[in-house]
Amino acid sequence: MRTVRIFTAVVTLTLATAGFAPVAATAATESAVRPSTACGDLARGYALPGAATHVTAAAVVAATGTDPEYCGVRGYVEPAVHFELRLPTKTYAGRYLQYGCGGFCGIVTPPEFADCGLPHGGDVAVAATDDGHVGKTPAVVDDGSWGANDQAARDDLEFRAPHVVSRASKAIIQAFYGAPPKKAYFTGCSDGGREGLQLAQRYPADFDGIVAGAPANYWSPLLEFQAWLARVNTAADGTPILTAAKLPALHNAVLAACDRLDGLADGQLDDPRACHFDPATLTCAGSDTPACLTPAQVTATRKLYSPPTDPHGTLLYPGGELPGSELSWAGWIIGVPETGGVAFARTLADNYLRYLGYPIGTPASTVDTFAFTRREFDRLVPEGVRYNAMSLDLSAFQRRGGKLVLWHGWADEAIPPAGTLDYYQRLTGRYGAHTEDFARLFMVPSLYHCGGGTTLTEFDPLRELVAWVERGTAPTKVTATGRDAAGNITRTRPVFAYPQRAVYDGTGSVDDAANFRPAPPTSPVRDVVHWAGEKLYAIPGPVAR
Repeated sequence: MRTVRIFTAVVTLTLATAGFAPVAATAATESAVRPSTACGDLARGYALPGAATHVTAAAVVAATGTDPEYCGVRGYVEPAVHFELRLPTKTYAGRYLQYGCGGFCGIVTPPEFADCGLPHGGDVAVAATDDGHVGKTPAVVDDGSWGANDQAARDDLEFRAPHVVSRASKAIIQAFYGAPPKKAYFTGCSDGGREGLQLAQRYPADFDGIVAGAPANYWSPLLEFQAWLARVNTAADGTPILTAAKLPALHNAVLAACDRLDGLADGQLDDPRACHFDPATLTCAGSDTPACLTPAQVTATRKLYSPPTDPHGTLLYPGGELPGSELSWAGWIIGVPETGGVAFARTLADNYLRYLGYPIGTPASTVDTFAFTRREFDRLVPEGVRYNAMSLDLSAFQRRGGKLVLWHGWADEAIPPAGTLDYYQRLTGRYGAHTEDFARLFMVPSLYHCGGGTTLTEFDPLRELVAWVERGTAPTKVTATGRDAAGNITRTRPVFAYPQRAVYDGTGSVDDAANFRPAPPTSPVRDVVHWAGEKLYAIPGPVAR
């Protein structure tokens, strides 16, 4: 189902593209580290304070054409944070990589090996977790019913699971190889991006380098935004106002109006904020066809492009859908057959409002009854701050030498880029010119939520993060890739560290990254948004010990 694909893409995009480019020889890559104990001996308990760990299975898995031989470990951290850890038996070189989850998690996605440059590959121990609960089928990641009356399970999703799994994995790595990992990395997108920022903010000693893609760090306001997406596009009879059949014409009209604004007609908007497209230009002059919008559809589309507000005009979220993202609305905002006719934004928001968003024992809400007011916004804060990863204090992470790479797709239909831009400028306001010493942001044209898109479909800065941590080579650009349905590369494009932008040098194919150079922004950066949640940047979340 598309509902599963949308949020498992949060995980699987990272897994599928997690290969590292070769790096210079360091302590972590000089030679393979062999096990000092038998794999089966790992199947025992580990008395970690606050993270009692039980390995329920440990067995050697034979090498395949893609994976090295490894010790496959399964277990859980009390009370119910299940994880899978894969430990190479012949090729490990001292690195640990932990993957983040997507949606509300609820499933352990088998972690794939990443090649750090050694000829054999598989030189990294890798792990993933379900964040402390098992989601119900069919979509799994949008199920919140498990948390209706279980605060411990909520705690694990809110903030605890990634931290305790990192502790458990490192203890097992030490038991297996006789030493802890020399370098530890975390990568995730969406909820995984939120987890990455939480780790930098609340657990700065856990990881040396963190990739946080399309982070859902404004968690409670973001789920309120999902309710907004569902409500503004639902007619009184429950059917969608704007239908999937209208999206191609809408998207083509946006490109016709705005594609050349960045100086290049290439089928993508490099910064869609410059596009001031009015959907009224598509108003049907006669009969309703897929090539035009009815007046009701014009109104709904305008609302989708706008952030939710309260009756007094106060923004309840930093941004709305951006021009250029229209084709990705099918499934997320508009129910389609692949999603059972229900928009994924609706199921996520409804599960959150019913089961996860309010303190246990207090009145809950639903997508259809939620009131877009400051009162309801504030009612979501007490529980929401436990999920949020909005703190601007990364001082401990910075002092340890930690490196953070943020990234976001400009055409993200699930999490508008405005929040990430707002967060990064506020971070820059705190740390000034030193921000780029430890944190950098990359904005990817035409990329949907964590992957997919019209012209660019893949982005993974993990190899650049490793080079930054281990060689001190700060990333100035990361190459994004576009592939067709058959997997053929159709475009490469450099993405320069924000706010720099890629400019065509005037020669060669516009589909070749080699033909672009960096350029400064065309106007001063003004990404801070004044909205109802500004007080949340100063509220620290809970910390698991």
